[in-house]
Amino acid sequence: MNEITQQVWGFTPASPSGEGGGEPVILYTMTNASGAAVQLTNYGAAIVGITVPDREGKMADVALGYDRWQSYVADGPAMGKSVGRYANRIAKGVFALDGETYRLAVNNGPNHLHGGPTGFANRLWEGRVEGDRVVFAYRSADGEEGYPGTLYVEACYDWGDDNRLEITYYARTEDRPTIVNLTNHVYFNLDGHDSGSVLEHRLTLHASHYLPTDETAIPLPAPHAPAPVEGTPMDFRTPHALGERIGDTSFQQLVWGKGYDHCWVIDGYPTGGGAQSVLGNKSLLPAAELYSPASGRFVQVETTQPGIQIYTGNWLSGSPVSKNPAYSYSDRDGVAMECQAFPDSPNRADFPGVALEPGAVYEQHIVYRFGTR
Repeated sequence: MNEITQQVWGFTPASPSGEGGGEPVILYTMTNASGAAVQLTNYGAAIVGITVPDREGKMADVALGYDRWQSYVADGPAMGKSVGRYANRIAKGVFALDGETYRLAVNNGPNHLHGGPTGFANRLWEGRVEGDRVVFAYRSADGEEGYPGTLYVEACYDWGDDNRLEITYYARTEDRPTIVNLTNHVYFNLDGHDSGSVLEHRLTLHASHYLPTDETAIPLPAPHAPAPVEGTPMDFRTPHALGERIGDTSFQQLVWGKGYDHCWVIDGYPTGGGAQSVLGNKSLLPAAELYSPASGRFVQVETTQPGIQIYTGNWLSGSPVSKNPAYSYSDRDGVAMECQAFPDSPNRADFPGVALEPGAVYEQHIVYRFGTR
């Protein structure tokens, strides 16, 4: 059984007019029987740290993060946060639902990213402990960031004695149809968050297809996306070091992304769209494994989501001070493995659907299982 402790990490400031503020930012620590631990905060429903043993039994924190909660406010990498209402990109910040057009903030080149400039990642969620789990809740108002519908969201974290971290996202719209795509944006470095580049980490993906994009990271139209990984640097069906092909300038996708920043189609996800997709595949599918030959640590990823975005931390330089005040993060010091719906799905009838109707419950699971060899 987990031991869960809570401490006040700080308080939100008052607005420029002197109103509000004073709300507690809480740091939760979940420690299992072996001493491995996960740290969370209600700011952004974020993962702050994951401390697990290497092959020699030495503990290290393998999740990138910051030393103070204020650094999580509007940080570029969205470090460890729960992102939404729509994770990833929506082309030109425009989508249609039930015959009505909605316009969202454009905050990533010409596109909308991760729910907008504030999104769910830069909100203070309500936190609570329920037995062995930590639950964060947030109610997003109708019209917030341009999205329709009042959306109630929960992010539930379970940490087991087998070093298995499960994130469950629930959502329901209380009045109007809306779109939903939730994920966690944790960055991993399996040698320790402050140990440098992850380019020697070896990645395996259970994915025969990926989504090639245009230069703004929007998936190409059918039939160009999905595309087979066969014969490309996107083929991780067998293990490859992240750095092995990341500098292949003859492959335009890697040039545009400054490395890997793409969504792969998880093998075995049920075909079809509509409500079935947004309400979730009912069983977990293997998605990925990341392994460090140096430490012997691995993390295996399973999910009910259709896609996994691999982002090799190509823009981490300039991040706020890390949990080690003597260490500053550089590009490619961490890799994110974000299980999610496909980018720009609201504008793609050929992609699994992301619309949520009143009365239905969105439920998606992401599992990170840690071990050594």
